Amino acid sequence: MRGIILTLFIVLLYSCKQHEDSSSIEDQQTKSEVIVYEEYSGIEPTEPEATKIYEPVPPTVAPYSQNGVPSDAIVLFDGTSFDQWMMYHDSTAVVWHLNDDGSMTVKDKTGDIRTKKNFGDVQLHVEWRSPVDFMGEGQSRANSGVFLQGLYEVQVLDNNDNDTYVNGQVASIYKQHVPLAKASVPSGEWNTYDVFYRAPEFDENGDKIKSATITVVHNGVLVQDHVEIKGTTPNIGWPKNPPHGKGPIRLQDHGDNSRVGYRNIWVRELQ
Repeated sequence: MRGIILTLFIVLLYSCKQHEDSSSIEDQQTKSEVIVYEEYSGIEPTEPEATKIYEPVPPTVAPYSQNGVPSDAIVLFDGTSFDQWMMYHDSTAVVWHLNDDGSMTVKDKTGDIRTKKNFGDVQLHVEWRSPVDFMGEGQSRANSGVFLQGLYEVQVLDNNDNDTYVNGQVASIYKQHVPLAKASVPSGEWNTYDVFYRAPEFDENGDKIKSATITVVHNGVLVQDHVEIKGTTPNIGWPKNPPHGKGPIRLQDHGDNSRVGYRNIWVRELQ
């Protein structure tokens, strides 16, 4: 009998100890999650002037200086030429179709195109459309893509009455993030992507110390909300994280007669 009582006592003590340890860990986690703003610590000001800031003064940007393009933007394509672009695989002149309506169209099986200039953190505006007389289904219908730094793809696809895997549908971060909604316009009409992108960072050893993040607004609808880009966006395999600096904006030729059109492409470099 004494042995049973002693055993129960030991079990009770151990249970109490586990509860105390668990509570201690929870308290530590709670404390570690507390956010402290150093600039708002100390004695709280009692006059309005103490919390007013006058510099640095933000630059003035005319939001629609010409054709709806902000005054500090770099126009990458206005429909007149491919001056800002070259073929991705060999840096030669672009051979995609330049159309009379101020757009370009992917030329099947000629390869991707890329900007001549490299970029890091950006705000990017792209307009694209799928053909109204579509061909193919699934991933073979109007498939293209917009790549940030040449590596990270925002999917372009005609998903109208055309289902596919959701981490590869229109406005997905390819094979990584499913969009919050499908906001496509009817096939043959112009879609818009407004992309807000922060580049990844790497240390001196080439190890990634900060992931890229991306926000995508599709036709005015938020579809990617500051999501983490976990690495490259390959069709096969896991994301990879090769160290890199600034890179081009790249438009994809998927190679299956996508006939995707692009127009009105501009970018703002972010500090």
